[in-house]
Amino acid sequence: MSMVPLPGLKEMVEGISKERNLPQHAVQAALREALLKGYERYRRTQKLDHFSEEYFDNFDVELDAEQEGFRVLANKTIVEEVVYPDHEIALSEVQEVATEAQPGSIVLVDVTPNQKEFGRMAAIQTKQVLAQKLRDQQRKMIQEEFKDLEETVLQARVLRFERQSVILAVTSSFGQPEVDAELPKREQLPNDNYRANATFKVYLKKVGEGSTRGPQLLVSRADAGLVVYLFANEVPEIEDGVVRIVAVAREANPPSRHVGPRTKIAVDTLDRDVDPVGACIGARGSRIQVVVNELRGEKIDVIRWSPDPATYIANALSPARVDEVRLVAPEGRRAHILVAEDQLSLAIGKEGQNVRLAARLTGWKIDIKDIAKYDRDAEDSKLAAEETRLDELAAQEEAEFDGDMKGLESEQEEVATMDENEVNV
Repeated sequence: MSMVPLPGLKEMVEGISKERNLPQHAVQAALREALLKGYERYRRTQKLDHFSEEYFDNFDVELDAEQEGFRVLANKTIVEEVVYPDHEIALSEVQEVATEAQPGSIVLVDVTPNQKEFGRMAAIQTKQVLAQKLRDQQRKMIQEEFKDLEETVLQARVLRFERQSVILAVTSSFGQPEVDAELPKREQLPNDNYRANATFKVYLKKVGEGSTRGPQLLVSRADAGLVVYLFANEVPEIEDGVVRIVAVAREANPPSRHVGPRTKIAVDTLDRDVDPVGACIGARGSRIQVVVNELRGEKIDVIRWSPDPATYIANALSPARVDEVRLVAPEGRRAHILVAEDQLSLAIGKEGQNVRLAARLTGWKIDIKDIAKYDRDAEDSKLAAEETRLDELAAQEEAEFDGDMKGLESEQEEVATMDENEVNV
């Protein structure tokens, strides 16, 4: 069998494997694909033909590391008379070496070109395709390695900056080589200092497909999942399942520069002997301080979850003291929160942040009211009037819908009558 020499093939595969952090079989697969593309280029140049994409599907490349070269092989069907030489071979030709051969059988044929014929252009094509195939192999391995790590936290190191994104080097838990990850502007924390080689814990939001350009890993410092991980890592009771995190509301990038990042986290336990809030805060705040430090000073409110909406809402508005919670429209999940005048600003929070986070945490629409100025009768009248208006709108829409349906039924009856008359005629 003929062969196209590839001097130093074995060393080349080993070198690329080490440089690209790829297994040797992946490098060999990429090289075989690249050489086959080079062969296709050689054939197109040789015959000036426009082959279809699938034309060379029956071709393959065999690498020989010991003899440092490669062969091009083709699976051909044995036929009485050859019509498509690249896919068929004459029975008479095969029977010269295998007398028992029969039409319809598949044989592997060496179609390796002469080295001089292979040409410089085909060699250039091979190099270009090899570089692309190696990149594809790397991206495929990253996809396989990190896909199961989505929604977990990884250690990252700052590499460089691209536009408004920070490019980080991320290491998986398997100890594999570092991989580039993108931290977009919207996923960054305002208090972070992204200097070169600074390290951070990041939340892996998404692993991109292997065909995309740029970093495949999208990571976040602003996702609520990072807060959940940090608490679970710091509080043994969460790890053991004694304390559970029920809900998290986070505003890592507030709409105003005058307001800092803040998170509210609701916790609960089935063990009456355990204080879930105290477990998360730790002795003298030791546990929560570790989380705050990792998030560069972000404010964190840990509150007790309750199945009772009024209690839960009151807890969620911490650190404000709530006098009363009125669930004025339970179906619409609306509540009036009555507080003393000196608690108004605390309950609302700077630029509304506290009440905004409490609403997101509980899932209720919250209106903060001064208890001294709150007129229950007037508020109840307003709510009753609003409910009446909504009921009237609903009744009107229902009536319009019924009218439309009756009109449709009438039209259908007319069509049916016309069809019946046509049949009778």
